[in-house]
Amino acid sequence: MLATRNGHSTIPDGAAVAAFVNTIYASLPRADQRRWAQAHLSALLTVPGRKTLRGLAQAVTPRAGSAHGLQQFINGSTWDWAPVRQALARAVTEQGPPQTWSIATITIRKRGHHSVGVHRRFDAGAGRVVNCQLAIGLFATTPAGSLPVDWRLLLDDTWSTDTARRSRARIPDTVTARTVAEHMRELVAAGAALSGRNTSPWVLDLTGTPDAALVIDALTEHGQDFLCEVGPAQPMHVTALGGRPVPAATAMTHRRGQAALASPVPRDGRGSGRYLLHIGRAYLAGGQQHAPLSHRLVMEPPSPLHRAGRYWVTNMADRIHEIPALAETVMVTDCAIADLIDDFGVQDFEGRSYPGWHHHMTMAAAAYVFSRLHHASPRTCRHGHHPTPRAAPLRLTS
Repeated sequence: MLATRNGHSTIPDGAAVAAFVNTIYASLPRADQRRWAQAHLSALLTVPGRKTLRGLAQAVTPRAGSAHGLQQFINGSTWDWAPVRQALARAVTEQGPPQTWSIATITIRKRGHHSVGVHRRFDAGAGRVVNCQLAIGLFATTPAGSLPVDWRLLLDDTWSTDTARRSRARIPDTVTARTVAEHMRELVAAGAALSGRNTSPWVLDLTGTPDAALVIDALTEHGQDFLCEVGPAQPMHVTALGGRPVPAATAMTHRRGQAALASPVPRDGRGSGRYLLHIGRAYLAGGQQHAPLSHRLVMEPPSPLHRAGRYWVTNMADRIHEIPALAETVMVTDCAIADLIDDFGVQDFEGRSYPGWHHHMTMAAAAYVFSRLHHASPRTCRHGHHPTPRAAPLRLTS
């Protein structure tokens, strides 16, 4: 069990850390690599503030050369992160089927142009274009919180053809520029494989994702239940309106003299809530032209917090009462991202290489998962939310 101070872990149980590392990092071929993995994970759990490799090394051992050893383990070693993440995902899913799956992005600001994947990108949170890396993560939402189990790094076209730049960053020839939607499709496949026959739904925020239809197509192809938020201007085909695509907001706009286009969504059998369900099939333009009849559009009317209203596409018409609770689980992943940034160093990678970045993100994910699985009770994140929103407990159909 972890000792805590103001909700943050301070002294990890050495035996628990060792057992966790022996399980998650069993694929590492050398004993010294596993020792460095344990040292790095322990330091991530104890060192406050910025997680520099030098600071992490000094926290776990005063031995000369420890900083070089940790640097070599993260940036110079060739260990494969894929089986480590697979073991991490198994450790999470063996606790029980996730309540939901989620995919989220993290904007990691950078100076200069040498760090792998760095590019210029509009950051909605900052309201301006920033120099950054973009991490795309797969999260399993559990009673312990939203836990990261896999990562992708966005490489834009500027990283595709510059062979010298790719060589310096040690990018494999098989890794090419891909869109956010294409990375999300890969992560959907990975999560679907982990789910097996379980019916854990996917709750995704696609409001800022170009080609969101491609992500929904992937969920459909893998037979997954989903609730995906889209923007009010998202073009949609709506059976009840026919013809050309219309914005999601238009599809839910009732006009005088026209039959109602939507009906209230019951909230867990306790009467109707604020959410409205469109009466007929609705699917995103640019996706499958023969989307299943189960694809529907859901709206939360405008409020002081969301003046334009909120819109979701779902195939869960037979589980429609779960939608209000599911829609609120996005903030659980928001909390995980805030913790990963504040306490687990995802923005503190000091190297420039592709393998180094993936090693760094794998360690951050492992430390976060360990911290959540070994907490006695949920803690609040900086957004003030608990890992599972207490105002909307999940009641999901198995």
